[in-house]
Amino acid sequence: MNNFEFRNPVQIVFGKKTEERAGELAAQYGAKKVLLHYGGGSIKKSGLYDRIVKSLESSGIVWAELPGVKPNPRLSLVREGVTLCREENIDLILAVGGGSVIDSAKAIGIGVKYDGDVWDFYTGKAEPQESLPTAVVLTIPAAGSESSQGSVITNEDGGLKRPVNAACMFPAFSICNPELAFTLPVHQIAAGTADIFAHMHERYFTNIKHVDLTDRLIEAGMRNIIHHAPRLLDASEDYDTWAEVMWTGTVAHNNILDTGRLGDWASHDIEHELSGMFDIAHGAGLAIIIPAWMKFVYKHDVERFAQFAERVFFVERDYADPEKTVLEGIYRLEQHFKRMGMAVRLSEVGITADSFEEMADRATSGDTATLGNFVKLDKESIIRILKLAE
Repeated sequence: MNNFEFRNPVQIVFGKKTEERAGELAAQYGAKKVLLHYGGGSIKKSGLYDRIVKSLESSGIVWAELPGVKPNPRLSLVREGVTLCREENIDLILAVGGGSVIDSAKAIGIGVKYDGDVWDFYTGKAEPQESLPTAVVLTIPAAGSESSQGSVITNEDGGLKRPVNAACMFPAFSICNPELAFTLPVHQIAAGTADIFAHMHERYFTNIKHVDLTDRLIEAGMRNIIHHAPRLLDASEDYDTWAEVMWTGTVAHNNILDTGRLGDWASHDIEHELSGMFDIAHGAGLAIIIPAWMKFVYKHDVERFAQFAERVFFVERDYADPEKTVLEGIYRLEQHFKRMGMAVRLSEVGITADSFEEMADRATSGDTATLGNFVKLDKESIIRILKLAE
């Protein structure tokens, strides 16, 4: 097990009607003027917008608003938000939505405190040192951004989707009410739960030995998603099932599962090129890439993959032929994604082989960098993974 430091300062407020505390909590963090940041009109149709506004008003907080966040959040709106926060003297950004809204809010937060262009952080030209405080009312369990220090933004100029992580980007508080997910459409449920699974998958496949506790914590989280996610397809207003999924999504990405180990993250980095170039949902892309990645790298550590198959999908281990166990585990993962209505091949979402080299080239900065930690992947390796996903 590696040495580690663990810190997660996010105040999680979980349960029914907790969104009604948004104003009270914002006031506790010294907010007097808030930027209400959200996506489309769904929070108004559901009544959530009115409940949050009422909560802000009751705490004496005034607000401005910036709607319009799209999946794979756009740099142009982030820049607009930076300008608006400065003009309106905003002192806290309240993100109401899922990972895209939260990531956009975090980007605005670090942009406000920076003299240059916020995109500098996402290209590695600068590192965030401070941020305008952000807070969250979570409506889509998926990205885990409500308790993470990361943000992923897409630059429309070139279709580049890039991440940044910094300690100053943790939200001050996050309100997590499973009831707010009841109206999600099936495709968002499927993509969101795939994203949650992916966050655990990325941490699970590690070269670090003697990490038994976090192995078993991750396995429990994976099992929880596999068990509960399909139930949401038929019972989308089952509070207890949503509570399990929402809390798993938060724990999956709040860094507790990283302790003592080094995760991989190649699948995420490859998928960013799918989202950046083709604007598909992040979780949808991950459901395609992860099984293909597994097929390409499993021989690096057959025992870890056999453990995954046995503990997560209850595959009976074949000691004479452990690869048979591994391949059955990968097959069952693909079947889970299919059961959720997800595509598991690039051809199913209209992505063809003529784009593979460009995606691999972009992912590796012209074959000058590698992806992943479990197995280092160069440009040719990524092309081969994309062909396995074809």
